[in-house]
Amino acid sequence: MDFRQLGLDPRVLRAVDDAGYTEPTPIQAAAIPVILSGKDLIGIAQTGTGKTAAFTLPLLTRLTTGHSSPGHIRALILAPTRELVVQIHENVRAYAQYLSLSVATVFGGVGEKPQIEALRRGADIIIATPGRLLDLMGRRYGNFSGIQHLVLDEADRMLDMGFLPAIRDVVRQLPKRRQTLLFSATLSREIEAVTREFLQSPQSVEIGKRSNPAETVSQSVYEVPRHLKPALLQQLLRDPALEMVLVFTRMKHGADRIARRLEQSGIRTATLHSNRSQNQRLRALSEFKGGAVRVLVATDIAARGIDVDGISHVVNFDFPPAPEDYVHRIGRTGRANAVGDAISLVSPDESNDLRALERFIHRTLPRKRLDGFDYSAPAPAASPETRRGPGPSGGRGGSPGRGPRPPGGGGGSGGSGAGPSRGGNFRPRRFR
Repeated sequence: MDFRQLGLDPRVLRAVDDAGYTEPTPIQAAAIPVILSGKDLIGIAQTGTGKTAAFTLPLLTRLTTGHSSPGHIRALILAPTRELVVQIHENVRAYAQYLSLSVATVFGGVGEKPQIEALRRGADIIIATPGRLLDLMGRRYGNFSGIQHLVLDEADRMLDMGFLPAIRDVVRQLPKRRQTLLFSATLSREIEAVTREFLQSPQSVEIGKRSNPAETVSQSVYEVPRHLKPALLQQLLRDPALEMVLVFTRMKHGADRIARRLEQSGIRTATLHSNRSQNQRLRALSEFKGGAVRVLVATDIAARGIDVDGISHVVNFDFPPAPEDYVHRIGRTGRANAVGDAISLVSPDESNDLRALERFIHRTLPRKRLDGFDYSAPAPAASPETRRGPGPSGGRGGSPGRGPRPPGGGGGSGGSGAGPSRGGNFRPRRFR
């Protein structure tokens, strides 16, 4: 099958041709006809399989009939993070380059004035994060009475991370007669039941095994004491095969600490987490995509939906307690059937999380050891100042004998293109 068999508008097909793609991915082939028919849809597929194009291409085709009235909005796409909103916007603009459709974005971390003006003018498509959009809707900016299409991208994450009340408030202000689409890499049956309150007689499209990592990603585990994780990461990065590396941590300050240590060792590194300004986050992504930095250290929330071609390795510096987060993390590599590697550094206190993941994916991950690395090196002694804590004013860590927090943090919660790949494998072009 090629895209011409799916019923897309010729101008959309022209943009697809410009991108050099002729054959849709399985999720695209299955979802596009359903969306073109006007039915509601729940689409589940592994990361890197082209879900964005699966809803964007038919949505654009449907929007070619008619135009938005001044001050009205015809389609709304919700995504959990600013970065994902920006990436969806880039894709929509590329696929709509031959159409006379207006597109605008609404997200936090930047000035709201241009977004308010966009809502006042109206647009064919608004791409937004729930929080900023609900804030502006509450102040009566934008006319959503003409919404014909609602898309929830990364639906499981939005509903599972506290966005459900905001989404309910947004949906309450939309017309009941509309087409609603939900797309995600993972969608538990419990969350799927909740999402049905937004859809009417939806069809479900599921590609591959539910909540399963991409088969093209090679996975391995290094069991290592927590205090040795930073040293092991540095040692692993001496291998030039780790050419474009995304490192995941749980905590924001842990990401900053790892980045500083890598920079001090001569490894160009950037960070991505919710304490960074929007400009800093966009610059970090740009430098990572462009090769100016080799390593990007990120938390789960900030990195959700990162779509960067050519990530060779994902490293779980802190092992995720939720198996679904593991699936999403390692899905940042091995996209669109390209090869990739996922490395997890697992300390003894994370062994239960590792076993939970292995039960979840029904397989045991191979254990590896790095030759020449001293896994028995003792933890550094705590300084008297650290043991005493911050002083009479109080603060955490002030009780005698607790010692310092181990390097690298831990615990708590944080906020694929054409060409040859490593080892001579061909990395096919990604169509997202």
